[in-house]
Amino acid sequence: MPPQSLDPPQRFVVFAVATFDTKAEELAWVATCLRQAKVDVVTVDVSAAREADAAADVSVSEVLAASGLTLSDVQSRDRGAAVTTMSDAFRIWLLQQHAKGRVAGVIGIGGSGGTAIITTGMRGLPVGIPKLMVSTMASGNTAPYVDCSDICLMPSIVDVAGLNTVSRRVLSNAAHAMAGMVTHVVADSIVRPAIGMTMFGVTTACVTAVRKSLEDAGFDCLVFHATGTGGRAMEKLVESGLIEGVLDVTTTEVADEVVGGILSAGPQRFDVILQKQIPYVMSLGALDMVNFGAKATVPDRFRDRTLHVHNANVTLMRTTADENRQIAEWIAAKLNQASSAVTLLIPEQGFSAIDAAGQAFHDPTADTALFEQLESRVEQSELRRIVRFPLHINDPEFATVLVAEFQRLWAMRRT
Repeated sequence: MPPQSLDPPQRFVVFAVATFDTKAEELAWVATCLRQAKVDVVTVDVSAAREADAAADVSVSEVLAASGLTLSDVQSRDRGAAVTTMSDAFRIWLLQQHAKGRVAGVIGIGGSGGTAIITTGMRGLPVGIPKLMVSTMASGNTAPYVDCSDICLMPSIVDVAGLNTVSRRVLSNAAHAMAGMVTHVVADSIVRPAIGMTMFGVTTACVTAVRKSLEDAGFDCLVFHATGTGGRAMEKLVESGLIEGVLDVTTTEVADEVVGGILSAGPQRFDVILQKQIPYVMSLGALDMVNFGAKATVPDRFRDRTLHVHNANVTLMRTTADENRQIAEWIAAKLNQASSAVTLLIPEQGFSAIDAAGQAFHDPTADTALFEQLESRVEQSELRRIVRFPLHINDPEFATVLVAEFQRLWAMRRT
């Protein structure tokens, strides 16, 4: 018989998190509400300024120890650096708890500093784990806190500074919302493999046809709007293991990353998908355009370019041959890192609704520069393939070849 572990069994709990040097009383109320709702809860201190007088179940020193740090390491830094250090330390500690199978959910309360620390940890967790943050910052631009995660932000209404008629009600509502999320889990009665797809308005016809075909074939199709956040959200689900294959039809976010538009998904686009080695089919959807806001917001250096006003808040700029070569170089550098099957399908007659013949962005010379540079720079092999078709991306026949290629790669994965 193997020796018995001396470590106590780990509990599956809700972690209730705050900076205990200023928010201990308020978090104690949240923890009390959770326990009254029959939820197992562990309180966590993430104070970056000083050791708290009240004791949490998990001290700030324990959180920092996961990163090899001490409280003095944090206190020796200015406020901004201390918050950043504490944020990273909490993320690492929370991921360790998740790896141990302990995290049922996370609820946090705080002002600007506490919100920055706690949501950094929350964003590191997989999509689907309940995450609720009661914050003074839960209005206006919440993107820095939520990004592409499924964090629920609840406005605190009053500052998180003592218990009163309003704060008791808001915090108890938050606690009971968390209790509901962790105690009422609805299982999906239909288990189908989930695949991710990227779409823009100008590639809707293609992606809709692909989605319908693959749904009929038994796949659960998750479509993401390729607006930067959309690409990151899809890759977050890939990283979490919730997406098992990707049809990256609309890779327009790369154009914004390379040229300087407003809808970039960042320099890590494609990395997680390639690392996970899942079935991956790509195309060039909407790489004929770079995105800006209202026409008046287009940078001066681009004012003499071919622009198309999509609506009052969106202006599109046609990519040039030189920019397309740069985009191809960027994509090729990513694909050349692939160690599993990936196929890039090229629609030679255009890759958006507005670059077809007779449309505003029709420019065969610029398109050809992209195709030829890709074929020149991608190191093709049996697993890493580029295939060109004399079709437009929104032609029904192109949707058919996308589906066929994805099913081929899916079958390879299953053998």
